[in-house]
Amino acid sequence: MAKKEKKSRQFRQFYWNLALMATGSILAAIGINGILVPQRFVNGGVTAISIILYDQFPVFSVAVYYALLNIPLFVLAWLNVGRRFFYYSVMGMILFTCAIAFINIPPIPVQDKILSALLAGILTGAGGGIILRSFGSAGGTDILSIILLKRYSVSLGNTILIINCFVLSLVVFVFSLEATLYTLIVIFVTSKMVNLVVTGLSQRKMAIIISPQWELISDKILIELRRGVTVLHGEGGYTRKAERILYVVITFRELGFLKKIIKEIDPDAFVVVSDTLEVMNYRIGNQPHW
Repeated sequence: MAKKEKKSRQFRQFYWNLALMATGSILAAIGINGILVPQRFVNGGVTAISIILYDQFPVFSVAVYYALLNIPLFVLAWLNVGRRFFYYSVMGMILFTCAIAFINIPPIPVQDKILSALLAGILTGAGGGIILRSFGSAGGTDILSIILLKRYSVSLGNTILIINCFVLSLVVFVFSLEATLYTLIVIFVTSKMVNLVVTGLSQRKMAIIISPQWELISDKILIELRRGVTVLHGEGGYTRKAERILYVVITFRELGFLKKIIKEIDPDAFVVVSDTLEVMNYRIGNQPHW
């Protein structure tokens, strides 16, 4: 019975990942075929090179160029990333390529080029982020981004932004300088959307709390938030008085409740809240699943 349930869960997981990749591919394809290609913008990475090749040498479609350029990147994925990620990425790349090939829509009627660039960045960034919420990717620079994230903890959006800066230096010679500047808007919005979709909902916050009522605050966090608290021993730099410092990591959604607890017990408490890049732990961790 347990074996049957495990198999059923694996099937559900597979179809859920397939749905994520299909949804993300459709959104990105709408942005590419509805805005980027007609406006002669690009959104960076392998897709950008595919659009440039199609614009200059329309022998193959954007989709075919994209598939061909992904071959060496998938060799890197095979060598540096897990097998599950590799196989899901192959499926993601196929879905993405098919979406670009078969979703032929008329140009989206947005006259203002800046608004077009913003919308293209939102669509392609949201689409790419949704694909990365699955166990795979759509290939392209996503593979390089994930390798850097796993090895050096460089965020996905920042890697995409850096890679695309190099791409822009090539784009400026093919398209006009004006188109390149609009492309920069697309790239920036895309990178922010990817970060928002992939890590925004699972972002962790780190809080440091200094208060004479540290015991009450600690108990409330342990009981009501059900989060671990580390008590650090410190000393006031001016008063030389011994202090207890609470260190806690919480989810983004728990931040408001933490503030409420502190305000009720000690409104004068000294509190520092900051973002975390990555948290490793079986309960509160937010490491990617690739």
